Amino acid sequence: MHWLVLIISGVLEAVWAAALDRTQGFTRLAPTVVFAVALTASMAGLAYAMRGLPLGTAYAVWVGIGAVLTACYAMWSGQEPISAVRVLLLAGIVGCVIGLKLTH
Repeated sequence: MHWLVLIISGVLEAVWAAALDRTQGFTRLAPTVVFAVALTASMAGLAYAMRGLPLGTAYAVWVGIGAVLTACYAMWSGQEPISAVRVLLLAGIVGCVIGLKLTH
């Protein structure tokens, strides 16, 4: 259960990061609300997951999921360029996250 909550929390990290970009300095209400809700839920999930997982593993997986999904969203939306090197490096992060799960 801790792993499932951690994965969902990592997805929510990407949600709040994308919403933060859309707030335009917290001047837009809807993205600001999405940011606040996703941030709160993401942190609460991370805190719960850390009760059953090692600190370093939980944090690395949480950040890895959030970073990869945020970068993929930015490439998909056209905010960042897509390149083979970028995709390969993101795949490396995914591989490391899977490795941390498998070695737990």
